Amino acid sequence: MTSTRHPPSSPPLGWHAGVGAAGVCALTALVAWPLSRWLDNVNIVMIFLLSVVIVALVFGRRAAVIAAFLSVALFDFFFVPPKFSFAVSDGQYLVTFVVMLCVALTIGHLTTAVKERADDAQRHADEQAGLYRLAQELAGALNLEQTTEALSTFFRQQLKARATVLLIGDSGELVVVGRETSRVALSSTERSAARAVFESGTMMDARELGRDDGERLLLPLIGATRHRGVLIAAAAESAGEQLSHHTSLLRAVASLVTTAVERLHYVEVANKTDLEIQSERLRSSILAALSHDIRTPLTALYGLADTLVTDAPTDAPHIKETATAIRDQSLQLNGMVTNLLDMARMQAGHVTLHREWQPLDEVVGASLRFAAAACRAHRVVVEISPDVPLVNIDAVLIERALCNLLENAAKYSASGSDIRLQAVASPSEIIVTVRNEGIGFPPDRLERIFLLFERGVQEGHVSGMGVGLAICRAVIEAHGGQITASNPAEGGACVTFTLPRGTPPSVDLETDAVTSGDKA
Repeated sequence: MTSTRHPPSSPPLGWHAGVGAAGVCALTALVAWPLSRWLDNVNIVMIFLLSVVIVALVFGRRAAVIAAFLSVALFDFFFVPPKFSFAVSDGQYLVTFVVMLCVALTIGHLTTAVKERADDAQRHADEQAGLYRLAQELAGALNLEQTTEALSTFFRQQLKARATVLLIGDSGELVVVGRETSRVALSSTERSAARAVFESGTMMDARELGRDDGERLLLPLIGATRHRGVLIAAAAESAGEQLSHHTSLLRAVASLVTTAVERLHYVEVANKTDLEIQSERLRSSILAALSHDIRTPLTALYGLADTLVTDAPTDAPHIKETATAIRDQSLQLNGMVTNLLDMARMQAGHVTLHREWQPLDEVVGASLRFAAAACRAHRVVVEISPDVPLVNIDAVLIERALCNLLENAAKYSASGSDIRLQAVASPSEIIVTVRNEGIGFPPDRLERIFLLFERGVQEGHVSGMGVGLAICRAVIEAHGGQITASNPAEGGACVTFTLPRGTPPSVDLETDAVTSGDKA
C-alpha cells in the first residue's frame, strides 16, 4: 500500500447539490431579468458566470458543471433574441454560448480545485496540530495507560476511528495494553495477522483478512533496537473518509507511539538499574563493616581455642576435643569473613591485579596447601599438561579462586571420593577444570550459582553463604577469562575456567648458566 496521502475525490452528486445548482441559476435569471433593460448581454453573461462560481464554492465541481449548462440555457432562453425560445437569430450568439460554456466550466473547475486545496491545507494543518498535541501528551505520559488514553483520544477526534495497541510481553506474546483498549476482543485471525505484521515489520490492510465489518489497518511499532508491537487502527461506521487516505498520518502516529513506549521502557530499566546499584553499594558497605568488626573477635577466639588445645590437661580429653572444635569452627568462620571482605572489595572496584608470569603448577600447589584441611577426606588428583606455558596472573587471587573451587568440590561430595584438577593449553587460552563425584549442580541454576549469596543446594547440612563461586567469577573475569559450571554425563559437578594464554617472556638459558657460574 502506498504511504502517500491522497486528496479526497469529489463526492457523488446528491439531489440537494443538483437542486441547489438549479436554484442558484434560477435566482440569477430572476435577478438579471429586470436588469436587462439597462445592461447589455455581455454583462448578463458575467452575472451567470458569478453564479457558477458560487455553485462551485458551495456545492462542488459536479454541481458547477450543471450550473454552467443551465446558465447557458437560461441566458439563451431569456436574454437572446428571439426571447423565450432556444432559437438563435444571430449566429454570433453561438460563439457566445460556446465561450460562455467553456469559461463557466473552467471557472467552476478552478474554483472547486482552489477550494479543495484550501480544505486539504486546512486538514493538513489540523493533522499537524493534532500530531503536535499527541506528541506533547505522549512525551509527558508516565505509564502505558496514559499513552494509550492519549492515543485513543487522538483517533476519536482526528480520524473518527479506534486504536488498539499490542505490545510484546515477557512470554513473547502480543498483549493488548491500556484501560480502554484492554476491553477490545481480538479474533484469532487478527492476532495471527498482528503477529505477522510484528515479525515482518510491514503494514497490513484488514481487507487482506477478508473482513467486512469495517476498515482496519495494522501497523508495526518498529523501535531503534527491536520491534515493540503492533498498532491496529479501526475505522468507525460513521467515518466519512477511508483510513487508507491517512497512511502517512498513521505511520507518524505509530512512530510517536513507538518512541513513547521505548522511553517508558528505558526509564523503567534506568530506575531498576539505579536501584540495584544503590542496593549493591549499601550491601557492600554493610558487608565490609560487619566483616571488619567480626574479624577481630574471631582472631581472638581462634587464638584462645588454639591455646586451650595446646595446654589442655592430658587427663581431660573432652576439654581438648571441645577446644579443637571451637578452633576449627572459628577458622571456618574466619574463611567466610575473608571471602566477604574480598567480595566487598571486588565489587567496590578496589582490587588491583599484580600480574606476573607464573608457572601454573606452583599456583596449584599453593592452593592445595591452603585447601588441605577441607580436602583431607578426599583424594585430589592433579593433571597438568606438560605444554601448559607460564601464565600472566595475580598468583594470590588465582590461588584464592582455586582454593574456593577445591573446598566447594570437597563439601559437596562424599568422603573418600576423588577430586580432579586438570589444566590443558589451547592456542589462545589455558583451560582449568575442577570436578568432583558429588550429586552435581541443579540443572536450572547453572548460571545463577555464580551470583552473590546463591548456593547450589538451598537446604542441607553443608555450611556456606554462597560467596565462594561469586569470588571465583570476579577473579577470573578480572583476568579476562570466563568461568562456567556443568554436570558431566558420567556424574558429579564440574567447574571450568579459562585464562588468556598470552606470550610468555623468552628465557636465554645460556646467559643464565654463565651468570650462575660467575656468581659461583
